[in-house]
Amino acid sequence: MELVPTTKDGFLINKEDWTPEIAEIIAKEEGIKLTEAHWEIIYFVQDYYQEYSITPIMRILGKAIGKKLGENKGKSRYLYTLFPEVPIKQAARIAGLPKPPSCI
Repeated sequence: MELVPTTKDGFLINKEDWTPEIAEIIAKEEGIKLTEAHWEIIYFVQDYYQEYSITPIMRILGKAIGKKLGENKGKSRYLYTLFPEVPIKQAARIAGLPKPPSCI
């Protein structure tokens, strides 16, 4: 992606560069067509980052989503249907957040 500076892993260097249009470009690079369900998780991850200043690890993300959006949406199986590679890594990239600490 040439529009804004990214790390070698494709994460935005400055999260302030993020826009929904940038998210669409990143998602397309990931082979994902964003739906309302994707946006719900993307905005949730952004809100989580805003509150805690960290991108959550997968287990914590699932629990937090389960509490706020419903138990089924917090399950790994559901998240993998939206973000088939590594849900938190793909969601964080698309959301313009730093690479999660648990992702190598």
